[in-house]
Amino acid sequence: MSAKNKLPPFKAPSINEQGELAREAWRIFGIMSEFVEATERLKPIRPAVSIFGSARTKPDHPYYQLTERIARLLSDSGFSVISGGGPGIMEAANKGAFHGKGLSVGLNIQLPHEQSGNAFQDISQTFRHFFPRKVMFVRFAQAYVVMPGGFGTLDEVMEALTLIQTGKGRKIPVILVCREFWAGLVDWFRDTLVREKMINPADMDLIQIIDEPEEIVAAIFSHYERRGFKDLPDEHELMLNL
Repeated sequence: MSAKNKLPPFKAPSINEQGELAREAWRIFGIMSEFVEATERLKPIRPAVSIFGSARTKPDHPYYQLTERIARLLSDSGFSVISGGGPGIMEAANKGAFHGKGLSVGLNIQLPHEQSGNAFQDISQTFRHFFPRKVMFVRFAQAYVVMPGGFGTLDEVMEALTLIQTGKGRKIPVILVCREFWAGLVDWFRDTLVREKMINPADMDLIQIIDEPEEIVAAIFSHYERRGFKDLPDEHELMLNL
C-alpha cells in the first residue's frame, strides 16, 4: 500500500472536540423534533396552498391588499392557506385566510433581528431551522402562490421548481402573481437559461403567471379536476422521501 493511501493514526478527540461533537448531535435531534412536531400539527390542513412574498410590504400597499384577497378567496374555496407567519405579505395571506372558511397556518421562523408572528393564525408552528420549515411548505401544499418578494421568496420558489423539475417533488401549480414584477426574471429564464441549455424549454411550463384572484383559484382547481387533491401513491412515496 502506498504511503498516500494509509489512514492517519487514530487520535482521540480533545475535550473541546467532544463537546462540539455532542453539540452537533443534539442539533440534529433538534431538527428531527421539528420535523416530527410539525408533521403532527399540520396533518389536518389539506388541501392547502402556500403563499410566499416579502415581509417588508406594508398593509396599504397594493401587493398586500391583493394577497389578502387571494387568500380569502382560497380560504372560502376550501383551502387552508400556509404562510411564513410573519409580517408583510405573510400577514396578508394569514389575514385573508383567517377571515375566510379555511384554516390560516403560519410557519414561523426564529431570526436574530426579526420576525414576530402575525395575529391571524389558526395554527402556528415555530421553527429554529430553515430546512424543516421549507420542507413543510412543500410537503403540505397543493399549490404555490408567489407574490413579489426578495431573496427569501426567490429561494422558496426556486426550491419548489427544482424539486418538481428533478422529480423529487409532486408536480403542483407554481403561480407567480403580479406580471410586471416577475416579467424580467421569467424573460431571463427563457432568453438565457433556455438558450444556454441550462434548462429544457418544457421547464417553462412549470410556471404560470396569473394576476386575477379568481383565475388563480380556477387554475388550481383545473390542475386537480380529474385526479382530486389526495396524493397519488407515487406522490405519497415522494413526500415520504423528500
